[in-house]
Amino acid sequence: MTRFLPRTAPPIRAGGLVAATALLLAAAPPTVASAAPTAAAPVVALGGPAETALHPYAEGGDGPKRSTARISVTGADDTAYEGGFTVTFDLTGAAGIADVAFEPEAGVECAATAPGSATCTGHGISPGRSTVTDLLLTAAKGSEQGDTGTIRVTGEAEGTAFTPFTTEVTVGGPDLVMHRLPFDHEPVPGQKQQAPITFTNRGSRAADGVVLTLRHSRGLDIPQRYSNCAYTTDEAWTTARCTVEGAFEAGATYTLAAPLTLRTTDRAYRDIFGYGIHEAGAAGTVRGATAARATRGTTGEVLRAVPAPRPMAARALDLEPGDNEHEADFRTENTADFVAYGDTASGRAGATVTARLGFRNDGPAWIGHLRSGESVAAVDFTVPQGATVTSAPEGCQGVSAEGTALPSGWTGPAPRYVCPTPATVRDDGGLDLSFGLRIDKVLLGAVGRVVVRGPEPRAAGLPFDPEPGNNTARVVLNGESGGPSPAPSDGPGDGASGTPGSATPTPTTGGAGTGAGGTVAPGTAQNTATGNGGSLAATGSSTTMAASGLAVTALTAGLVLFTAARRRRRA
Repeated sequence: MTRFLPRTAPPIRAGGLVAATALLLAAAPPTVASAAPTAAAPVVALGGPAETALHPYAEGGDGPKRSTARISVTGADDTAYEGGFTVTFDLTGAAGIADVAFEPEAGVECAATAPGSATCTGHGISPGRSTVTDLLLTAAKGSEQGDTGTIRVTGEAEGTAFTPFTTEVTVGGPDLVMHRLPFDHEPVPGQKQQAPITFTNRGSRAADGVVLTLRHSRGLDIPQRYSNCAYTTDEAWTTARCTVEGAFEAGATYTLAAPLTLRTTDRAYRDIFGYGIHEAGAAGTVRGATAARATRGTTGEVLRAVPAPRPMAARALDLEPGDNEHEADFRTENTADFVAYGDTASGRAGATVTARLGFRNDGPAWIGHLRSGESVAAVDFTVPQGATVTSAPEGCQGVSAEGTALPSGWTGPAPRYVCPTPATVRDDGGLDLSFGLRIDKVLLGAVGRVVVRGPEPRAAGLPFDPEPGNNTARVVLNGESGGPSPAPSDGPGDGASGTPGSATPTPTTGGAGTGAGGTVAPGTAQNTATGNGGSLAATGSSTTMAASGLAVTALTAGLVLFTAARRRRRA
């Protein structure tokens, strides 16, 4: 079977109009146009831009300028279609308006079959969206500004139903080009910068209203609020979509009546500001876009765009959608204090207790890996001796006591867990985790270690954190204090260096599951992995914990008193 997949290609040239999501019409059967598809027939959807603007026809020069409409097919998410298929293009609705050429995907062949008709044939449809062909569109000779036509796309394949698709082509349109702003990209907290948003219409007709989109991450702020803007805010971003009425003429340049203010807040660290301009639709939204739920500004001035006081340098007509928006990255010298916390719990042998652990960000900065999407940090939890993990949070990965991957096929609990954070951690946020621990053997003051560190063991430091000494905490089982989790001591092997210390918990006497030699309590499982060239000792084994060097500071047998109290978590 040969499957065709999306290839890397230049973006769709939409003639100044925003490329929209596919306009899906009634489903058509694979071979008979008048029959409805059977319920058992898998359905694949044809799609592409809902509308595409064409450069007006021009004689001479380098010839007509092309716009591109990418036609795709979306197969079932979990099933590949292995047979042949045919996609048919009815071009009669665009006759005299658009000339069409084809640039098919590898493995697909396209050819004219009759006047006003063409087909593309291929074999195999992969799950998800794949490209069939790019339609290369130019305005036909004799066409005029504003002429509109349609291209209808249908498909057929044995045992499969295609949802047809219709795309509209229009001669002429606006081409709104956003000008890049000269920001200071290394600001300090509290710094304010003016943002005189400026754009030019380099298209062939006026834009009937525009939508200005402003998007900034948590470390930035725009103090102004406008009554004609709708605002949305999530964990990391604030977005304003501002509808500006008026006719924005072709060839003219516009700027805001009053420049915006972009302020770097006290929580800034690595931030992004995006600003874009698009033609508004009939309802005051970006053409082809789905309106998002937002809070509309009820107070403040109306954001307005006026002709720029000075003409801007002209350039050749460019209908690339990428010209409509820009993004600016900011790097702010700031810090964020990640403070680890642990827990205490007590129970008899065989009992299961809950240990709550993690860290909080005491700020002042928020930390976000907005470009890479990688984790900001990781919580590394070493399980106390004599205990077995019965439940771990989703996303936490069990590893060996040394922090290496467990043997292939390992399905049991692990002696150590690494839990990554999301790509953003707010200045008032953190990561809260809950582990279920079964007490296999009662050891007085058994101690586990909680460390918040970099997402990779080889880069365990947190470069933004000025207080690495509070990156470590403890989980204590059957301790005597009964109070909150003790903070790490200032002694060797338990501080900022991240070097684990050692612990010698004291076994109790006379209880179930106790005894010499680290005997596991009756009825509890000792986890071993076989068939992988050896075995891994059970969680809580004193031999494994001592060999790994991951036990913590020694505790005196008998009465144990913890006096170093960590800062309590915020409510």
